[in-house]
Amino acid sequence: MTQDQPLLAVQEALKKCFPVVEEQQVLWQSTLQDCQPLLASLSNLAEQLQAAQNLRFEDVPALRAFPDLQERLRRKQLEAGDTVLDKLGDKLDTLLKVRDTVSSHVERVFQTYEQHADAVGIDAVLQPSVVSPCVADMLEWLQDIERHYRSSYLKRRYLFSSIQWGDLAGIQALPTAWNRISEDEHQDLVQDILLTVSFFLEE
Repeated sequence: MTQDQPLLAVQEALKKCFPVVEEQQVLWQSTLQDCQPLLASLSNLAEQLQAAQNLRFEDVPALRAFPDLQERLRRKQLEAGDTVLDKLGDKLDTLLKVRDTVSSHVERVFQTYEQHADAVGIDAVLQPSVVSPCVADMLEWLQDIERHYRSSYLKRRYLFSSIQWGDLAGIQALPTAWNRISEDEHQDLVQDILLTVSFFLEE
C-alpha cells in the first residue's frame, strides 16, 4: 500500500457519506414542513374542544333536545385528533430514520479513519488542499451534523410524547413550541457544511 492510499481511503469514505447527508437533509426538511399543517390541525381541534367545554349546551334552547350532543361532539373531535396524532407519529418515525441513516454512515467513515489513522498520520489529516478542507475538519463536521440530528429529533419526540388531551392549552401552543425548537437550532448548519465540502465532492 502506497503512502497516499490510506488517506485516499478516508477521503473516499467522506465522499460517500456527504451525498447521503445531503439526500437525508432534503427528506428531513420536507418532513418538518409536512408536520406544520398537522400541528395546526391539532391546535385548532384543541381550540374547538375548549370552546365546546366552555359552552353550556343545556342553556341553548335549540340544543336541549339533544342531551348527548356535547359528548358525541367531544368524542368525534378526539377521534379526529387521534388520527392527526397518528400522522404526526409517522412523520417522527421518518425523522428517526433520517437520524439513524446519517449516524450509520458517519460511523462507517470513522471506522475507516480509525482503521487507517496510524498510516495516514496527523500531518496529512490536518493538511487542506486548494479545493478541499482538511480531513480533521470534515470528520468534526460530520460529528456536528450527527449531533444536530440527534438533538433535534429528541426534542421533537419529547414534545410529541408530552401531548395530552387533558392539556388543551398545551396542544394549542404546539405549533409555537415546535417552531421554537428550530429557532433555537443552527438551522443552516447542515447546508453550510455541504456547501463548504462541495468542491471536495467534485474532485
